[in-house]
Amino acid sequence: MSRKASGFRAWVIQRMSAIYLALGFIYLLVHFVVAPPADYVAWKAWLSGPLVNIGLALFFVSLLIHAWIGVRDVVIDYVHPFAIRLSVLTLVAVLLLGCGFWLLRSLVVVVI
Repeated sequence: MSRKASGFRAWVIQRMSAIYLALGFIYLLVHFVVAPPADYVAWKAWLSGPLVNIGLALFFVSLLIHAWIGVRDVVIDYVHPFAIRLSVLTLVAVLLLGCGFWLLRSLVVVVI
């Protein structure tokens, strides 16, 4: 695939994830203003719903993808020495993967 198509694909993914994040944030904001969970049991019951759990998982996956593309583009544009660029991108990837696994564990624990 050409570099132009790769950049266009990243741009489209960035915009799609931004739209999903905006809609998800609006939903969460409205939900917590209108009917906030009163205690931990209510919070866990709300999170245990399959639509909410899947929606939150997709929200955070979108957030991680959005963050990766944004940081990757900034690093590629402004960090010119290859070794430093590779090190920074590796560190960011490891941190984002760690956050993703932590999130997955958190969402699974709530369901169980």
